[in-house]
Amino acid sequence: MDFAGIERARALLHDSIPVTRLVPADSLAQASAADVYLKLENEAPTSSFKCRGALHTLCQQARRGPVAGVVTSSTGNHGAAIAWAARRMGVPALIFLPQHPNPVKRARIAQQGARFVEAGRDLEESREHAARYAAEQGWFLVVDGQDEDLTAGAATIGCEILEQVPATDVIYVPVGDSSLIRGLAFAAKHLRPQARVIGVQAERAPAYYRSWTERRVVATDTSDTLADGLAARVPLESNVRQMWELVD
Repeated sequence: MDFAGIERARALLHDSIPVTRLVPADSLAQASAADVYLKLENEAPTSSFKCRGALHTLCQQARRGPVAGVVTSSTGNHGAAIAWAARRMGVPALIFLPQHPNPVKRARIAQQGARFVEAGRDLEESREHAARYAAEQGWFLVVDGQDEDLTAGAATIGCEILEQVPATDVIYVPVGDSSLIRGLAFAAKHLRPQARVIGVQAERAPAYYRSWTERRVVATDTSDTLADGLAARVPLESNVRQMWELVD
């Protein structure tokens, strides 16, 4: 990952994904005696930041060669983003979801015209199903948390925050598969090295938190949390190492 690549991602996404608002959070400001803002990624086309990385990734892959179809696994938001990006590019998409997914997120995927299959007890097992399908059908496999094009797309949020509030001191970031915090932290620290980036992870899905604090890769047996978008249980060593370098 390099900042020039993030700038190219911003240029590519410019006409498709508007800059999201950064708005004052008065109640949090009063409680903390600091200026607090919320980045409204729920205003993005698929109601989450994931569309940034999804569109960037599919566009980059299309530049490398023909894309017969795209397949991925998701608890919901990433799947909806891939479905949205694939629809824009006229590419068929198949999303593997864990069994009993969030019905709102499942409906969002269906609204984008993608097929979906419920397979696996959790996201890790769904990823195995997606990988097998991609290998059998020759489709492009997107693995959330592993593809650097996804991370570069997410990093554009860091650029926007520092443009909207240049004197930002601390950015709190939810941590699931770690693409968001790694990309955002890289961009933010490039633009404002003194800015601190702090991750927040669900107590019942603490794999990346434990890996960061213990300075070793720590997988968990389960990721049983209502915050299903943060339900990662098997960290990648390369991701953990980047977090050691970038996250405060």
